[in-house]
Amino acid sequence: MHKRMTITLDEEVYEGLYRTIGKRRMSQFIEDLLRPHVMGASLDDGYKAMAADQEREAEAMEWSNALAQDAADEAR
Repeated sequence: MHKRMTITLDEEVYEGLYRTIGKRRMSQFIEDLLRPHVMGASLDDGYKAMAADQEREAEAMEWSNALAQDAADEAR
């Protein structure tokens, strides 16, 4: 869910943002900049930690391959 908010920027900053990012992408750009500062531990950190766990990744790959094989067998 998104919330609407009004912010005030220096005119030069706004114009630079408009030129660089474009009017329709300003909100997403600002959100992407702010998110790591206000959300605490990010999901990205968790995903990186999971990906670094080689044993877990091997098990996940084995499970994924078995699932794909099951789906292929059912299609026949």
